[in-house]
Amino acid sequence: MAIHPTAVVAPGAEVHPSCEVGPFAVIGPEVRLGAGTTVGAHAVVEGDTRLGEGNRVFPHAVLGQIPQDLKYRGEHTRLQIGHRNQFREFVTVHLGTAGGGGVTRIGSDCLFMANSHVAHDCTVGDRCILANSVPLAGHVTLEDHVILGGLSGAHQFTRVGRFAFSAAGSVIVQDVAPYCMVQGDRATVIGVNATGLQRSGFTEEQIGRVKDGYRIVFRQKLGLREACEQLRAQHGGHPEIDHLLAFLDGVGERGLVR
Repeated sequence: MAIHPTAVVAPGAEVHPSCEVGPFAVIGPEVRLGAGTTVGAHAVVEGDTRLGEGNRVFPHAVLGQIPQDLKYRGEHTRLQIGHRNQFREFVTVHLGTAGGGGVTRIGSDCLFMANSHVAHDCTVGDRCILANSVPLAGHVTLEDHVILGGLSGAHQFTRVGRFAFSAAGSVIVQDVAPYCMVQGDRATVIGVNATGLQRSGFTEEQIGRVKDGYRIVFRQKLGLREACEQLRAQHGGHPEIDHLLAFLDGVGERGLVR
């Protein structure tokens, strides 16, 4: 274990012997750091925060502070983080709230670029990328493999489906369907993230079905329920389409970016 002599590691914290903690870093008493995790200079990890293996917390990042929610009254809530994530400089990730389930969750292999923010009760899947200065408001859900371009933002209670991509500066105020690319203020769907799907090993047949689903849902001027019925009739039973249909079935009051 390599803990700089100026770092503050509170009694009760569990720090794996293979961890590194840099100068002037602060580790709170309820923190658990998994094997191979590094915490950079002046970084702060507080609250009931658990990091898995191989995470990198860069200088001045802050994980596990209380929510920016005026309804929060000091209740015991948590931050759960998976493996091999990178939290770059000045990233902030907050604890959950009792009203939102009590847990903020982050998966594995994600990159949070400088100044990005994950608010209370968010759920972030695996292999997501938040570019510079991307904020997620409270209760946002990102499925796996989501990429949000720099200065994009997500309104509270929105969902972003897997393999979705937002162009820089997009303002997301409704659910973004899986596999879609969005841009603008307010964000609108501009196409299928075919490049991302190819890089992730989707076959030409799978991408073709996704593109056909995009055409049915977003280009035929059908109602959402009617579009889902047509998509299910034509391509139901294929995993990539069944996931899209399940996401669309879960669209709530905020609606769907179309």
